[in-house]
Amino acid sequence: MFDPASLANISKEPDVIAPDGSEIRLLKSPLPESSMVHALLHPGTTTYAVHHLTVEEAWFCIRGEGELWRKDTQGESVLKLATGVSCKITLGTTFQFRAIGDNPLEIAITTTPPWPGDHEAVRTEGKWNPSV
Repeated sequence: MFDPASLANISKEPDVIAPDGSEIRLLKSPLPESSMVHALLHPGTTTYAVHHLTVEEAWFCIRGEGELWRKDTQGESVLKLATGVSCKITLGTTFQFRAIGDNPLEIAITTTPPWPGDHEAVRTEGKWNPSV
């Protein structure tokens, strides 16, 4: 379960920039079989579309508003992201997200198994033009 108190002392600067272009701040995962990060996307920006090779993700939106586009063998959809919305990125899903509104979009993400490195995310064609 995500603990909002874990964000109390989060760094102002990102630890890394994700392959999709979002800002990543590393968090301590409560489970050894997963990793956890805080992802931030500035207002009016859109990530690159990616798909993962070996991991799945669970997302929990903690601030801001946005949209998440997902596409898999069953079809595609756009999910509205807002505080309290959670979702999954299953293996084989292509996805892209964007921040709408005046505030940054902030998401706590748990990755299972733990994130193996930037080679995990493969850029691909998305729904929107990236702007990060």
